Amino acid sequence: MKALVIQPLFWAAPLLISLLVAEFIYSKVKGHKHIYNLKDFIASSLMGFGAMILNPLVKLFISALLFYVAYELFNPIVNGVRTNILGYASFSWAWYVWIICQILDDLSHYWLHRFNHTVRFMWAAHIVHHSSEHYNYGTALRLSWTAMIYKPLFYVWLPVIGFHPEMVVVCLGVESVWQFLLHTSYCPKLKFLEFFLITPKQHQVHHATNVEYLDKNHGAILNIWDRIFGTWKDYDHKININYGVVHSPNSYNPFVIATHEYKSIWKDVKSAKNFHDAFMYVFGPPGWSPTGETLTVKQLQKTLVK
Repeated sequence: MKALVIQPLFWAAPLLISLLVAEFIYSKVKGHKHIYNLKDFIASSLMGFGAMILNPLVKLFISALLFYVAYELFNPIVNGVRTNILGYASFSWAWYVWIICQILDDLSHYWLHRFNHTVRFMWAAHIVHHSSEHYNYGTALRLSWTAMIYKPLFYVWLPVIGFHPEMVVVCLGVESVWQFLLHTSYCPKLKFLEFFLITPKQHQVHHATNVEYLDKNHGAILNIWDRIFGTWKDYDHKININYGVVHSPNSYNPFVIATHEYKSIWKDVKSAKNFHDAFMYVFGPPGWSPTGETLTVKQLQKTLVK
């Protein structure tokens, strides 16, 4: 069976744009000035426009190529690895295979997202998305221009074990649509759905700079991974959320937003007194310092417990 490649983001785009416009107008009519800031929204839109230009190139030359090479490399090119070792050539296009692929896509996103927050050079890419001090559908457009380079590496295992590359790409699109829908402050708690889905309230927690909320709720669609791996935090209406990042770029210039953390890493590496410190400044958790001048999220949260 030959799959018809459907790009969920393409078909959902009119709805998503309509939601963004409706939210913007509603916030202005209600006088909710904390929801949208025009300069911030323009900066987010420019980041999204840049990502829109780069994304097709990356998908063509990195994602698609990598996924197809991995899919073919393990079967049948190299002695039929899947056939001879796992006992099958590839997975079918059955409806339940799509569901399994989407669930495993979600698991891949969880670990990508968690590493984005705990490995500094990856955080330098991902910090772009968290840099806005406002939480709205416009913030969903504030996408990294560099994270897309390494993102496919976290999903390549899916075609390796036998999911068709086109199926994986579609599941990635479904994940992206859901992620966009999470970025609104106007959605209330969704009752029983909160038990297994990542909802807007749960994702608000993820975007907060409140110490108790840092590095929580990394899931894309399902929250079961956060519950299993210890990064789950429920939304508490008693906590007044502050959005943004601890070390803000303090700029609406998209190029500053895209590069400011890389500059900070380079500055720290140049000041390192030995290889270990230089290595940790790049691959250690954000906030790490040899003297304890700055603290990691885990260190900050330990002080909160005390």
